[in-house]
Amino acid sequence: MEKKISGLLFAGTLAVFSVLVVADEKITSVQTALKKFMPGVQLQSIKPTPIPGLYEIVIEGQVLYFSEDGRYAVQGQLVDLATRTNLTEERMNAVRAKAINALDKRDMIVFGPKEAKYTVNIFTDIDCPYCRQMHQHVDEYNKLGIKIRYLSFPRAGIGSASYDKAVAVWCAKDRQQALTQAKADKPIENTANKCKNPVADQFNLGQSLGVNATPTLILDDGTMLPGFIRPQALVSFLEQHYEKTK
Repeated sequence: MEKKISGLLFAGTLAVFSVLVVADEKITSVQTALKKFMPGVQLQSIKPTPIPGLYEIVIEGQVLYFSEDGRYAVQGQLVDLATRTNLTEERMNAVRAKAINALDKRDMIVFGPKEAKYTVNIFTDIDCPYCRQMHQHVDEYNKLGIKIRYLSFPRAGIGSASYDKAVAVWCAKDRQQALTQAKADKPIENTANKCKNPVADQFNLGQSLGVNATPTLILDDGTMLPGFIRPQALVSFLEQHYEKTK
């Protein structure tokens, strides 16, 4: 009896190993095909989807779907109708969460206590009217238990006037005060002419994560919320959101 069981276990192990080898071979063939059709593109990850012959590819923070031969691409939302789950958004949340949580917190301009109930990361532009309006409520967000962590996203691009303002804020002795003054259209005090700063890197990161407007909020679990959300509305959303994910 023991020999039969051992034999079955061995056979089962071989079967699983065979499946893994086949899966690895197919992924390799997709990678090879993609290199042919899209030379120079760096793949962040690749894995099969629940649909046979269709593979999920993450390229520069974006989720795309490709056929096994790498010839056909599908750009859009993949939804599991049985579970009502948006698989694309679920995957993008994971990609954004990994990118945001890998950042050095010292490269952010933070408003709020060290210990806060919620943390919200915001891609912001100094000249954006809604960003300015949102910042006027920063104390209210903090009082409601929300820590705000700002990342620079000058919408006009690197080298623009908004970009230069973001760099000036970063180079100021008091970045919080400088950001508040800049968003109020006041001159920034105590700035250096040049300093090492993360503005360009944060702008590029935002683009790779699908940020195309400001303010754009990203939670630590990767959930993206575009636009200005008033303090009470935001805390209500956060309470409901994290209750669902428990």
